Amino acid sequence: MGGTGRSLSLGSLRFPELSDAREQLTNDVVELAADREATIAALKLGPKQHAEVEINRRLWESPTMPALDRYTGVLYDALDAGSLTNDSREFAAHHVVVHAALFGPVGALDPIPAYRLSHDSRIPGRPMKRHWKSVVEEILAQHAGLILDMRSEAYVALGPAPVRSDSFYLRVLTDGPDGSRRALNHFNKKAKGELTRALLEARTVFDDVDELCRWAPTAGFRLERLTPLSGAQELALLV
Repeated sequence: MGGTGRSLSLGSLRFPELSDAREQLTNDVVELAADREATIAALKLGPKQHAEVEINRRLWESPTMPALDRYTGVLYDALDAGSLTNDSREFAAHHVVVHAALFGPVGALDPIPAYRLSHDSRIPGRPMKRHWKSVVEEILAQHAGLILDMRSEAYVALGPAPVRSDSFYLRVLTDGPDGSRRALNHFNKKAKGELTRALLEARTVFDDVDELCRWAPTAGFRLERLTPLSGAQELALLV
């Protein structure tokens, strides 16, 4: 499971307004884990993942580690949080929010335990979208300043960022030989991880998206505004 921190304390997580929602869902996940077969079905676990039932059963007692170190996958491999300097990690603590299926938005260095849950997990009596959408949406709307939303659309559905002039959804696109642009899959996550790392190394608080776009080439990235299709502002990371 990993982690050397003390067991889960919801009071140590950013956005304490979410504590009730976090406690309700955590208790539901632990209760579900008492029924092995029900957990396997609800979380769509394959034969090699059945040990994760026990991980969920021990949520309140297992050790924790910072969210930025807890998660794995293409994006987090590219970010390589463990090799960041202390200054960059401290910057992340103040400026990066990770959207956890179990806890909602948390600070980058918030201590969380290992768990198994996703945006589409089916917890009896607690649909994920209905549980999170309104409270997460309210939390994100309270943020003052530029928002760069790098979440997948599935996680955006659990709580959209505000629609306003300084809030942007990031899309990773590539230019085709015919001049058209298309979205990427695997490299989408890799590019987001690399951009996040560069932002943490730069440790710059950008006043607006134009300043961010001017900085991007100095770090080897191409960022461009997109014409919004549904009212939300969008930004393209071109690779």
